[in-house]
Amino acid sequence: MEKGYSQEKIIILHLKDNVGIIKKDVNKGEKIVIEEEKFKNTIEVREKIPYRFKIALKDIHVGDEIIKSGELIGRAKEEIKKGEMVHVHNIEGLRGRGDLKGKE
Repeated sequence: MEKGYSQEKIIILHLKDNVGIIKKDVNKGEKIVIEEEKFKNTIEVREKIPYRFKIALKDIHVGDEIIKSGELIGRAKEEIKKGEMVHVHNIEGLRGRGDLKGKE
């Protein structure tokens, strides 16, 4: 799984990731079960999440790094519970920002 994991509902691009990418719309209450050799997890979806959006694989606290593809993409602006959507409303993006050169 170091390079990734994929199943019907989710793609996890790297073992370090704390977010996955939804492969088809999921609804509140659905369960996503991951049974990879190095990564086992059951995620109960906490809200409707559309195709191609990110979902938290674990609880993420204010200030925690958001990791996708094994790379830092942002920081949490608020508490994000496992199973919630991770998007611009709850993270501060850090990629491509000239004001953060050398700080990220």
